[in-house]
Amino acid sequence: MSNLKAIKRVTTTSGSINKLRDTGFIPAILYGGKDPNQKISIEKKAVRDIINSDSFLSKVLEIEIDGKKQKVLPREVAYNVVSEEPIHIDFMRIIAGKKVVIEVPVNFKNHPDSPGLKRGGVLNIVRRKVELKCPGENIPNEILIDLAGTDIGTSIKISYIKLPENVVPTITDRDFVIATVAAPTVMKEPEKPAEAAAEGTEGEATAEGAEAAAKDGDAAKKDEKGKDGEAEKKTDNKKPAEKKLAEKK
Repeated sequence: MSNLKAIKRVTTTSGSINKLRDTGFIPAILYGGKDPNQKISIEKKAVRDIINSDSFLSKVLEIEIDGKKQKVLPREVAYNVVSEEPIHIDFMRIIAGKKVVIEVPVNFKNHPDSPGLKRGGVLNIVRRKVELKCPGENIPNEILIDLAGTDIGTSIKISYIKLPENVVPTITDRDFVIATVAAPTVMKEPEKPAEAAAEGTEGEATAEGAEAAAKDGDAAKKDEKGKDGEAEKKTDNKKPAEKKLAEKK
């Protein structure tokens, strides 16, 4: 659990609040329970590492004000539209025995132990957060799903998750899906064994040799036809000359 130190804030005007931000503090408000709302400020560097995490708005924190510690839950963070720096935080007091509705992030573990993912399957995340109803003293930081043993076609539903005691999803009318292990969009063709690849190469070489031999045979036939044609032409040319000699005699 993260511990934060806060100081009471008496600033009310926008100018004084901006001056507070310039000195490295974030204005905040603390509400809930029987105590009145309390204006506080927190040093920005104290929350810098946790405010950007997915679980910040479902993470139980302990705030110390004037030596008094109390458990709180961040409910909302306002950001500057230009710099995207946090400019205000709302904290809610956690009251023992009172239930709280929060969105808890979903995370996954043991990806290498999933047969489906090993075979090229894809983890399709349907819900990145699940809304839960929890006792104030038993709020989970995350929902952690074990992917070990999941195969292609596995559908991970809320009933698959073991939630903490007295923690229930707000959706109770169906067993909704959180994620699935889907088949790959492009199937990989299995590699050929070395012997099959060698046979394929030899077959290609034989085919190429047969094709070359066929081309050589066709060329030889064309040459023979050409020679026969030339011989016939020479014979025809000789016949008129022989007739003329016979007439003179």
